[in-house]
Amino acid sequence: MDKQVGFLVALALTIGFVAYCFDASGRKSPTSDEPPHLAAGFSYVDAGVIRANPQHPPLLKELCGLSLRLSGIRWPDNAETRLLTTGPLIVGQPEWAIGNAIITGGGPDRVMFWARLPFILVAALLPLLLYAWGCQTVGPTAALGAVFLCVLDPTFLAHAYLVTTDVGAAVFTVLYLVALWNYLRHHSLKGVVLCGLCLGALLCTKFSTPLMVGVTVVLLLVAQRWPIDAAHAADEGGSVVSCLGAFAAMCGLAYVTIQAVYLFPRDPFVYLEGLRTVNADHNPNYLAFLAGAQTAARYPSYFLVTYLLKEPLPAIVLAAIGLLALLGNARVRPLTKWFLILPPAVVFVGATIWAANVGIRYLFSALPFAYLLGGVGIATLLARRTVWAYATTLLLCAWMVLAAVGIHPDHLSYFNEAACVLRQPGLLGMDGGSRCGVFWLDDHNVDWGQGFKQLKEWLDAHARGAHVWLGFFGSYPPDAYGIEYERIGMPELLQGPMPGLYAVSAHLVARGPEWLRGVPPTAIVGHALYVYDLRPRIPAAPSP
Repeated sequence: MDKQVGFLVALALTIGFVAYCFDASGRKSPTSDEPPHLAAGFSYVDAGVIRANPQHPPLLKELCGLSLRLSGIRWPDNAETRLLTTGPLIVGQPEWAIGNAIITGGGPDRVMFWARLPFILVAALLPLLLYAWGCQTVGPTAALGAVFLCVLDPTFLAHAYLVTTDVGAAVFTVLYLVALWNYLRHHSLKGVVLCGLCLGALLCTKFSTPLMVGVTVVLLLVAQRWPIDAAHAADEGGSVVSCLGAFAAMCGLAYVTIQAVYLFPRDPFVYLEGLRTVNADHNPNYLAFLAGAQTAARYPSYFLVTYLLKEPLPAIVLAAIGLLALLGNARVRPLTKWFLILPPAVVFVGATIWAANVGIRYLFSALPFAYLLGGVGIATLLARRTVWAYATTLLLCAWMVLAAVGIHPDHLSYFNEAACVLRQPGLLGMDGGSRCGVFWLDDHNVDWGQGFKQLKEWLDAHARGAHVWLGFFGSYPPDAYGIEYERIGMPELLQGPMPGLYAVSAHLVARGPEWLRGVPPTAIVGHALYVYDLRPRIPAAPSP
């Protein structure tokens, strides 16, 4: 495939992806984690000091705050906000309440548009990076295949516009590894500087990214044994000492970048202090949930099961084909194999060991490599030049399109067909196995509080003026959208169904009593809120 033609197609796919993000963002209410990130980032830009939300690095939140400031939205001046910007650096400050107040005060649609804008732009870099790097490593056909899988992945589509750190961490992981790859091609001072800056930016996106420092050491040492260009093996890499010297220089520049992102604080170890606060605001009594069971410990298989259920089946199949083809192809540089396999393996193992069992977003930094492997899978099938290979490729690609379109615009709740085939095949639909998600996983795998705008529309159309019992999972108040409700929680749901109109988060359906999963819902709004109309029916008057 011609690279220029491939780039134009990749660019068109990326533009379509951006258009989708703006459309979906306008339909979705703030998710649970967006208000605190929004408030923290806005406080950084307004006060010029980083105190709020120390358990997450500030870079992406700063972009959010800068966008809000440039839009004309103003930081509120009250006792709570002054405590956030001048009080002690502690976990548990009122970022959630302040974020909610900013969103409501400025108008949810307006505030969320500007807050989410930089995250959409950052996410749009990923398909372009995949194409550019894929052309260098696995060829233009595989690179374009990776872009196709990326922009149609329901998981990536769901999180790309959210004010959270996960997609940004994945994008900066790829950006850094592209810089490292090109440094190993040329071994220039410019390459060292670029790697240092990209590494520093990466470390300021999410506190799981320091794993890439260890990956860097391994890749630099592997490059000594298998350089990118074997013809220049003698003079490209130099000694192990020079290799480690370059790594030290990268780390030094990364440290300076971190200090700059943290606005040059007095404490030279502020990053390490933030690292110590990771998960400090998590509920220690929270039970992990998997396939209907709950435990206080982690499930060793949690992220493997999550990946196999939340990613489209054609993407999984293509990634498996690509992995086997990559490993079995002696013409592919050994260093290419290390670059495409080691980073996602480390992310997966790290998540399995340390991450909370709450959702697929902890695997986000591994997904770009799955897209690249899937692109290799597409290129491998097309290289066969047989009717069955072309037909298989067409079928898998059409299946990917169906996965993205069939769940639109509710991609956060997507599950592939295996979720229903293994539990209740009768619930399969155009949305894959999304109706069966509550039998397997909870939290942001099924609902993150993003469906309140859609619930308001449903109530206006089907139950205007009705009293609603609302059990929701999220931090942004539904009444900001004009929903009149009485909140219920797990204790009320455990008492059994009483007459009334219920709207219950899929997260609570997954964890709640059996009647929530056994009683057919009247509607599932936004694939996230299960509506049960259990109001007494008034019999119709007999006709005269």
